[in-house]
Amino acid sequence: MQAAIIVFPGSNREQDVYDALERASGKKPLKVWHRDSELPKADLLVIPGGFSYGDYLRCGAMAAHSPIMREVSARASRGTPVLGICNGFQILTEAGLLPGVLLTNKTLKFHCKDVHLRIETSQSLFTSRYEAGQVIRVPVAHHDGNYFADPATLDRLEEKGLVAFRYCTPNGELTEESNHNGSARHIAGIFNEAKTVLGLMPHPEDATDPLLGGTDGQALFAGLVEALA
Repeated sequence: MQAAIIVFPGSNREQDVYDALERASGKKPLKVWHRDSELPKADLLVIPGGFSYGDYLRCGAMAAHSPIMREVSARASRGTPVLGICNGFQILTEAGLLPGVLLTNKTLKFHCKDVHLRIETSQSLFTSRYEAGQVIRVPVAHHDGNYFADPATLDRLEEKGLVAFRYCTPNGELTEESNHNGSARHIAGIFNEAKTVLGLMPHPEDATDPLLGGTDGQALFAGLVEALA
């Protein structure tokens, strides 16, 4: 599997996801600068976390109009899997590849800590190595991770099984305290209609090595390698 990572001015997690992908696949990912207008041949496109363009205007809004995003959108429309993590999720919503928007955390503070996520489905390229209902622990690092969409969009996501992850307690319960950023219906990550595009706020790439404190994110990357090999 050949992955390509899109790098913007202000990206800061590109090396983290590079390492996670290399550990899982044994192959070095490519890095693509945001001002490029063409993408190399790749089986997976990744938009990493960070603060593209310093989060000016609105998180991800400027990056969504970078030249490379036209090609990312074109590849996504042809079925190439796309993974957007944290700022990458924000960029995907701003580019119209995923519905909704990421608002400021309900605490109005930056959150940097481990959280628990409940896997909502194993029926995707990204979650095939997990079981529905499984709880994993991964880090978050965001100020604007509060997922919001109108009720009709939220209902559609639910009905079509497009919610990938929800914030929860260690036991998988959905409580107000576990929904640390205030996201609608505890949503931490969603798919597009075809489940070929995934956006999530937490950082599974930072839970792929015991030295980082946990390996619950390994299965996401291992599943992608297996599916796209």
